[in-house]
Amino acid sequence: MTTMTVGKLAESTGINIETVRFYEREGLLPKPERSAGGHRLYGDDDVARLRFIQRAKDVGFTLKEIQDLLFLRTSDLATCGDVSELASRKLIEITRKIELLTEMRDHLADLIERCPGGDKSTECCSILQGIEGGPTRAPKGKKRSPA
Repeated sequence: MTTMTVGKLAESTGINIETVRFYEREGLLPKPERSAGGHRLYGDDDVARLRFIQRAKDVGFTLKEIQDLLFLRTSDLATCGDVSELASRKLIEITRKIELLTEMRDHLADLIERCPGGDKSTECCSILQGIEGGPTRAPKGKKRSPA
């Protein structure tokens, strides 16, 4: 097994040293062995685990969810169905966020479209009025409550 210091581990994974230590404190990365001089020593398994964590973050999993995935990954009792259920819940959450962001984008685009722009006073700016709760079109599927 190859051993490396935290600096070499960080360099080989592209993850900041402080992030490696944070993952260790949070239990995402096991406590490493120490050299005679007290330096943390990491191995190939730690490199693979950090890459797994990074890829899981890249597809939207939170650190808590990644902790759950890591548990499922090493548990003798876990099934692929357990992992699929966790991933499916994440997909639903991401889909909801995309829908909300789409509504926000459409609403903002509408406000911008209604804005006369140019040198006019901000007193009649539809963007500011919309943000203040003035007369604007509500996002699709939402009813604007009276101000």
